[in-house]
Amino acid sequence: MCGIIGIISHESVAGRLVDALKRLEYRGYDSAGVATLTAEGELERRRAEGKLRNLEARLVEEPLGGTIGIGHTRWATHGVPNETNAHPHATARLAVVHNGIIENFRELKGELEADGYRFSSETDSEVVAALVTREMDRGASEREAVSRSLRQLEGAYSLAFLFKGASDLLIGARRGSPLALGEGEGEMFLGSDAIALSPFTDAVRYLEDGDWIVVRHNGHEIFDAEDRPVERPLRRSTGKAFYVDKGNHRHFMQKEIYEQPEVLGHTLGAFVDMTTGRTRIPGGQAFSFSSVRRIALSACGTGYYAALVGRYYFERYARIACDLDVASEFRYRESPLDDVDLALFVSQSGETADTLASLRHARDAGIRTAVVVNVPESTMAREADLVFPTLAGPEIGVASTKAFTCQLTALAALAVRAGVDRGVISGDGELELTGALAELPRLVNEALHREHAIESLARDMATHRHALFLGRGFSFPLAMEGALKLKEISYIHAEGYAAGELKHGPIALIDDTMPVVVIAPHDRVFEKTVSNMQEVAARGGKIILVTDETGARAEAIRNAQVLTLPDMPEILTPIVYSVPLQLLAYHTAVQMGTDVDQPRNLAKSVTVE
Repeated sequence: MCGIIGIISHESVAGRLVDALKRLEYRGYDSAGVATLTAEGELERRRAEGKLRNLEARLVEEPLGGTIGIGHTRWATHGVPNETNAHPHATARLAVVHNGIIENFRELKGELEADGYRFSSETDSEVVAALVTREMDRGASEREAVSRSLRQLEGAYSLAFLFKGASDLLIGARRGSPLALGEGEGEMFLGSDAIALSPFTDAVRYLEDGDWIVVRHNGHEIFDAEDRPVERPLRRSTGKAFYVDKGNHRHFMQKEIYEQPEVLGHTLGAFVDMTTGRTRIPGGQAFSFSSVRRIALSACGTGYYAALVGRYYFERYARIACDLDVASEFRYRESPLDDVDLALFVSQSGETADTLASLRHARDAGIRTAVVVNVPESTMAREADLVFPTLAGPEIGVASTKAFTCQLTALAALAVRAGVDRGVISGDGELELTGALAELPRLVNEALHREHAIESLARDMATHRHALFLGRGFSFPLAMEGALKLKEISYIHAEGYAAGELKHGPIALIDDTMPVVVIAPHDRVFEKTVSNMQEVAARGGKIILVTDETGARAEAIRNAQVLTLPDMPEILTPIVYSVPLQLLAYHTAVQMGTDVDQPRNLAKSVTVE
């Protein structure tokens, strides 16, 4: 997760910018930089590849003055991690730092190049700098230029701008990625979260989605997505007391659900070069799927459901046969492994005892091992032959949310890479699929906008003691994951089934007291899923249908409550449809008064068998 900091002060800010960035190191990064205004109002910046100590060394050699500035730690998404691609990006008029992904950067870049604007980096972020500069070149003020430019951007992002000659002005904006305002004595701050701001102030305002903000020494103005002035409440942050802060969220789980647009963008950046639209193996690891004919997948809990989606991905997009085992059974099933070319394990912590034991079992059998893991220093990451990182950042809530969707994102990108390596996917097919994946942050952000409707559904769900979740194809693993989330944190008994299995037993449970969540995007199996849903309706079941706009138009069932998501390519549905299921479980648990972040009897990492 990239990190943003901005400071307007009466004191020198360069050192303070770096100190704030150090507090964001937990988010992960591969380059860093700061920009300030000199006393004459000129823009200066210093950037460095690698860790913050490299930036600090650069600042010792080439100090920066100035009482206003912005800073950034970057996870590479567009372009390799080097100084040229590091933030801040600058033009003659401004500097900008950016978290997230600009989906339409190629189109915007083409327009800007046609207008004579030139680019030095491979990033989508530099396009934002040039776009605002063009508006200023056309006569707009700084705030007008930002407002007009934001309307042209597609994707999920947070931004902070510093302008030449404007020693009393920072402008920030957020859509999907978080951004907060900190208020001090005669100075103001912008930051990715309260942790970055905590050395300076505990008075914080959290921008809401679509907000943008004009910041000066002695005040601020906040505008919503329609440019209407709005107020956001001042809160006292606990960032000084705690390493990870809940921000303006009630629980860590809710905060982590809302971090998904940002962390999915960072995970995508590890597997897809967004500049070229081509997939890659992260970290320059030398590996090709060209000779892989069979994969053995294994994981526990939510990771197992991610691996189940992964099996669908690899078989669908790469035509690689996959075996799948719960890790606690993998060794004991005594399955012949002679024809397995890759053993792939999924784990958030990289320390799960059963999954680690399974990895060692495969390694001892002479099979190449790989892990999809969120902790790069973990035991599994150290012992595997290949490491596929999920850049979710720390996940405090015991019930996995952002780590799960990052696992799905990594597996989707790997399946596309495998399809390319094996000649199943053409070059144009790869660009089509990676173009779809680039839409993830925006689509997940749109799913989050359904929270109010989901909260209403949860109030009813909380009155029941049992629930069923149904899905087909990619939605079958989601049905099991949705049921797991609900039972984990609300303690409601819930089961997930393949919708086609309904008549083979679960239909006996259906009556007018049984809520049934049906996950049915308008895909290849939509009509069959609807047929199963009709069977539930005929028996008086209380249906919650999660579908897309096309599906909602196609099917109307009396007494069904419909939650509508945007239409999207099939490869995205397991990831985006996870979000409403997470929110349904979360709000049901809140209604029931359970301990959402630390549910009874559960631990974040299961390190014993």
